[in-house]
Amino acid sequence: MHLPTHVLSGWVVACAVPELTPRERMLAMAAATSPDLDGLAIIAGRDAFETYHHVIGHNLFFGLLVTLLVVRWSTHKRTMTLLAFGLFHLHLVMDSFGSGCDWGISYLWPLLQREWMNPWRWEFFSWQNLVAAYGLLLVTIVIAARQGRTPLEVLAPSLDRQLVGLAQRLWPRRKPIS
Repeated sequence: MHLPTHVLSGWVVACAVPELTPRERMLAMAAATSPDLDGLAIIAGRDAFETYHHVIGHNLFFGLLVTLLVVRWSTHKRTMTLLAFGLFHLHLVMDSFGSGCDWGISYLWPLLQREWMNPWRWEFFSWQNLVAAYGLLLVTIVIAARQGRTPLEVLAPSLDRQLVGLAQRLWPRRKPIS
């Protein structure tokens, strides 16, 4: 799936956990996106990308490393352990469906050199990936309107406030009928 879809998936899931801090929501986005660090193999060329993407970062051991790092920088250790490990795996599930028909997941690499291929996978540029991306974007707008925050709350607070204001104008809260 596309990188912004992974980022939004981490933030949307983290927003469902009320006790998390803005920093922990940012760490959740990092955990949800971190497997794609292996995509940096493109720097070494197309062959390196095709060899190492969905291998180095898309496995259990990298997931454990990411979880340890996220928990290290978190306040709510137990919650963030479950969340980071879960979001890492959500990334793998999303990729197993939406990364294209030629990509699998090397979950037990480097112990096993086997690649798992989802029989129900679809093309990278597909309507399913667009539905996932736009669905998460819509949920993000609703969260901005109702909870008063966006994925930019830590990185760009001023822009966050502006986007929250826009979302609240687009999606006003309805007053209960008495």
